[in-house]
Amino acid sequence: MEVANLSDRMLAEGSSTFSNQKTMARLDILLSKSLESAPKEVRYRLLRNLGIIHYHQNKFSLARQELQQANELYPKDARTHFYLAKLAAQNGNIYQSKGLSKKAKGQFTLATNELELARKLEPSNSLYRQDVKKLIQKERPLATDLKK
Repeated sequence: MEVANLSDRMLAEGSSTFSNQKTMARLDILLSKSLESAPKEVRYRLLRNLGIIHYHQNKFSLARQELQQANELYPKDARTHFYLAKLAAQNGNIYQSKGLSKKAKGQFTLATNELELARKLEPSNSLYRQDVKKLIQKERPLATDLKK
């Protein structure tokens, strides 16, 4: 529980933790080790926070897996849905840049649905009230993503 609380504080939106790769790597190790023995009620937070770390390290496939696992364990976590929306928006942009408009539209719809779930779960959080189009614009694919 302590590791989950610590990682929640360290990974709060706007935290300087995201710009310190060494701290992120250490937190990744700590969360991974804690995950092995964590009770179910804490496990989803550890998985979510690992997903957030991997998202910020541009390890998007791993982030998606962890966030989806967290969502399966506890589907009422707004932050999990927010990061799933960010990943879907990024995927949509990748598909769009490759001319795959049908796949892009599917991902943008998924991003919209995930963001809407986050809003319903935490209506007072201004981060979740942003327009989905802004979220899509922010999630520009990396050059390496475009080559895949």
